[in-house]
Amino acid sequence: QVQLVESGGGLVQAGGSLRLSCAASGGTISRFNAMGWYRQALGKQRELVAKITSDGSTNYADSVKGRFTISRDNAKNTVYLQMNSLKPEDTADYYCNAEIRVFITVTNYWGKGTLVTVSS
Repeated sequence: QVQLVESGGGLVQAGGSLRLSCAASGGTISRFNAMGWYRQALGKQRELVAKITSDGSTNYADSVKGRFTISRDNAKNTVYLQMNSLKPEDTADYYCNAEIRVFITVTNYWGKGTLVTVSS
């Protein structure tokens, strides 16, 4: 069973930076179809922030392009989200996701989330 544990959230002033980490166990991230970060603000739906695929391709939500960077360390089995130039609208619970494909079946695993609060 894949388990994901996020860390690195906290309170930061607008313009500041944070780095989120997602440590995976029960599987090897280099073999996952993709790893991603999602966020959910109060009263809003969960949305994709950034994703990195098994071949290293990345994609970002338009709202974070140029400010956030997703990366992974296969040796540490960990995915990161470097967040710079944070804005109050980035305030949300951030969730790590692992997408694992076996033949035609895709299974998604989620962490419990880490809260990011950006003050103005």
